[in-house]
Order: sequence, then structure tokens, then C-alpha cells
Amino acid sequence: MNLHSPRIHLFISAALSIVFFNGCNNDEKGSKYSSNIKLFDDTVINYNRQIVKSENQEIEDFIKRYKWKMEKSPTGLRYIIYHKGDGPKAMRGQLVKMNYSVRLLTGEEIYNSRNLGSKEFIVGQGKIESGLEEGILMLREGDRAKFIVPSHIAYGLLGDLDKVPERAALVYDIEVLDISTTPDSSR
Repeated sequence: MNLHSPRIHLFISAALSIVFFNGCNNDEKGSKYSSNIKLFDDTVINYNRQIVKSENQEIEDFIKRYKWKMEKSPTGLRYIIYHKGDGPKAMRGQLVKMNYSVRLLTGEEIYNSRNLGSKEFIVGQGKIESGLEEGILMLREGDRAKFIVPSHIAYGLLGDLDKVPERAALVYDIEVLDISTTPDSSR
């Protein structure tokens, strides 16, 4: 079953609409309304479980294809640090500068620092995807790492409305160039 197919989305939307409208039009608000809400919740939960299961399988297939030995965090982030630096470790409030490339699981490169320049951000301000920030907090200046960030900790259901499609897991290749204290973090 292809959970990304427009047909599946149409079917799920129609089913959820029927459940919702039947619950809203029900004269007996009590148990019938509650059972419709439970049916709606169960349908949404099961649909989300199938999406996560499908995406996890795609990620595992990708890792197998490239024979990467990655670890997995509790959030589902996969990571491997393939070059150890000797600089300071990234911490919240610090300014991180990094080179990067971002690919889809298809292998298509969608963003990179060669074309866009190095990326700078302050860790902990929520200016980057939560999965990327989680990975950065594992790194030191000089480290090089690969991350596979599942969609729920990347750009989610909608993508970035540019090059990242909806519900896309992202493959990052990161090189941490510099980690420095910002004026605000020294207080």
C-alpha cells in the first residue's frame, strides 16, 4: 500500500469526514458521539502509524543500500560521526557554523553549502529542524557526520514548500566548521 498516494489521502479524508459529520448530526449526543470520536481518533492514529512504519522501512532500506553503520536516537534520528574533531562540543546558546549537503532518500541533492554558503545558527533557538539540532548537539567542532532525519523531526507533513517534499526524510552530511560563544550566552 502506497501511503503517499493521492487516492489514499482522498479515501482517508472521505472516511474521516463521514465519521465527523455523522457525529455532528447525531441527535443523541451521548455514546454515539463518543464512539464516532473514538473511531475518528483510531483511524487517524492507525494512519499515522502506517506512515511512520513505511518511512522507517524506507530509511532502513536506504541505510542497508549504502552499508552505513548508524545509531538511532529515541526520536528516530539516525547518525554516524565518521570524522572526529577535537574542538569544543556544541551546546545550547552557542553559534555553530557548518558546511552541509541535504539529500532526499532518492539520492537527489536539494540543498548544499557549496551553492548557498555555510549555515550559521544559534543552538536552541528553534531556527533549524529539531532533528538537525538534536544531531548538532552530539557534535564537536571539526566533526563530520551523516544524519537521517525522519519527517516528523524535519519539515513534517508539508515539507518546506520549496525543495523538501511533504513527509520527506532528509539525509544530511555535516561538517562543523566553528562553534563559538555568542554575546547572549555569556550572561
